[in-house]
Amino acid sequence: MSDLERSLHFYTEVIGFKLLQQMQNTALLGTKENAPVLVLTGQPDAAPLRRHTTGLYHFAILVPTRLDLARSLRQLAETRYPVQGASDHLVSEALYLADPDGNGIEIYVDRPRAEWPRRNGQLLMATDPLDL
Repeated sequence: MSDLERSLHFYTEVIGFKLLQQMQNTALLGTKENAPVLVLTGQPDAAPLRRHTTGLYHFAILVPTRLDLARSLRQLAETRYPVQGASDHLVSEALYLADPDGNGIEIYVDRPRAEWPRRNGQLLMATDPLDL
């Protein structure tokens, strides 16, 4: 993270993680149940992300229910944080955004396995627009 304080604000105020512990240039974030989820390390001299290169594409945050996904969308709207995309993958529904350093984030919920579409025994997936 090029600016740890900026990232802490984003991940706590926009995404909703809880700051569990902070030491010098590192912060441990988690859920309200105090389960650690993410470690942020501040590195002020970090090079900006370069497009079309290898590296982390995005990481995903699985939320328990569709209502939780809706709450995430509402929080993004209330904080006026830009959503880059919203997709229906037939087996899951997802929101896509980037943190202040440009790291991709997917917030998604799985549909119940019994609802996953299949054809000839094969699981069907897609990237359709999500009906918000």
